[in-house]
Amino acid sequence: MPPHPSFDPRSGFSPITRTFHNLRPETPLPPESFPISAAEFALSLLRSSSSPLPLYPVLLDAFSSASLSFPSFLSQSSSLATALRSSPFNLSPGSVAFILSPSRLEISVLYLALISIGVVVSPANPVSSSSEILHQVGLCKPSIAFSVSSVASKIPSEIPVVLLDSSSFTSLLSSKLPNSPLPTIMQSDTAAILYSSGTTGRVKGVVVTHRNFIACIADQHMRRVTRLAEAAAAGEPTPPQTVALFTIPLFHVFGFFMLFRAIALGETTVLMERFEFGAMLRAIEKHKVTFVPAAPPLIVGLVKSPDVSWFDLSSLKTMAVGGAPLGQELAEQFVARFPNVELVQGYGLTESCGSAAATVGPEESKMYGSAGRIGANLEAKIVDPSTGEALGPGQRGELWLRGHIIMKGYVGDAEATSSTLDREGWLKTGDLCYINEDGFLYIVDRLKELIKYKAYQVPPAELERILHTQPGIADAAVIPYPDEEAGEIPMAFVVRQPGTHLTEKEIMDFVTKQVAPYKKIRRVAFVNAIPKSPAGKILRRELVQKALSNPTSKL
Repeated sequence: MPPHPSFDPRSGFSPITRTFHNLRPETPLPPESFPISAAEFALSLLRSSSSPLPLYPVLLDAFSSASLSFPSFLSQSSSLATALRSSPFNLSPGSVAFILSPSRLEISVLYLALISIGVVVSPANPVSSSSEILHQVGLCKPSIAFSVSSVASKIPSEIPVVLLDSSSFTSLLSSKLPNSPLPTIMQSDTAAILYSSGTTGRVKGVVVTHRNFIACIADQHMRRVTRLAEAAAAGEPTPPQTVALFTIPLFHVFGFFMLFRAIALGETTVLMERFEFGAMLRAIEKHKVTFVPAAPPLIVGLVKSPDVSWFDLSSLKTMAVGGAPLGQELAEQFVARFPNVELVQGYGLTESCGSAAATVGPEESKMYGSAGRIGANLEAKIVDPSTGEALGPGQRGELWLRGHIIMKGYVGDAEATSSTLDREGWLKTGDLCYINEDGFLYIVDRLKELIKYKAYQVPPAELERILHTQPGIADAAVIPYPDEEAGEIPMAFVVRQPGTHLTEKEIMDFVTKQVAPYKKIRRVAFVNAIPKSPAGKILRRELVQKALSNPTSKL
């Protein structure tokens, strides 16, 4: 980025605009008016650096070891795209495809095919309950769904479903229909609707454009080019071919984006349909995995599990941690056990395509506890939540972000969009942060009331609404309770109806039947009243303090 006369080159802060400018090299992007999809942009980067196409696998299944080479992957994606534009599907740009499936090789092929023809991809968690899926379908309004036999029954019957584990879908991957030119897709067109929870407790559909993904992919490509150039200038050997193991599901924004990153960079991706710690260790050893994007609970496992010593993990070079804050103590424990593995820490939201800040390179990765510096082509503000004043380095406030990676808005929810995105394009993250004198971002707390269970977001208000439907409960509140493995777990404070004798187990079972597993209530405390403000707002911080000073038993 060229020097700016008014900002500090060390922190990036401008006392004139009260804005933090990014300190990364500027990442070139195609002109906004240039028609190109995120899929074609990723493939253009692949072809520019790998001609002819690599013959090594682009995709591997961790359990079956089934694989797809780059030529086969692109051939299947092209055949599928052609078939989906033809009868009986007749999908066209702007059509929405709802996807409900665990991570599979076919999902990757499907994503690329749909994005390339301008179909809006809307993936959801396959463990979601039928009522949760009904709400998501109501938001995205799909014309077609793709799923697998084990979960397809959750999808409303009026939506036509294509089963990924059927012979008919397999035949689409080798369709002999004549190829036709891809439709014109503008970068401002919607590429995906991804799901993010909010403080209202309702799942929101985040509208992400092709331009958003292109900016993320371009940033990752520039980082790789820069690091290769630096290694060559220093006389260092060329780094080994990247083999990435995805422990994060493809329906998650991080997994979704990382897939297209891997395609653009010509990396091999190992997919896990379901996460198992032992299977992950075996996969790293068997496939010589070099890179693992993960959430903090996985770092806990690698630090503490005695099983790690039974496997050869010497191929592992980088762990990229996101989805939830990683504490300094845990980071130091990881580095002590894996001194040759670079621990990359980052920060992002669904609303920022999962990428907003990260440590880059070995020196920055030593800034344990920091989420790194803000990404290329991005600006940040730290805003006092009470006064709206933009603050300087070292001062704590709400993090605001603006740039090419920021979402278009929430589908079908103008009110939520206007409260999260201001008229100047600033995204209000709801996270309490500060940026230090060297431009490193630190996440202190969340102004939002979301509970971060592993890499998932759990809205307390959603669980409270469910609790309030239990006849024996007079009032209830849900808070985040710290947990070493999960980061945070949902804990309920419950006021029983007079004369009732509900137990912790009865309450937890009542909620479990109505939500996805990661949203389950895992601790319960009974109280006489829920503390609230004069306006009726639950005073969660008081409950958090009460929980920490009088811990209950974990059930």
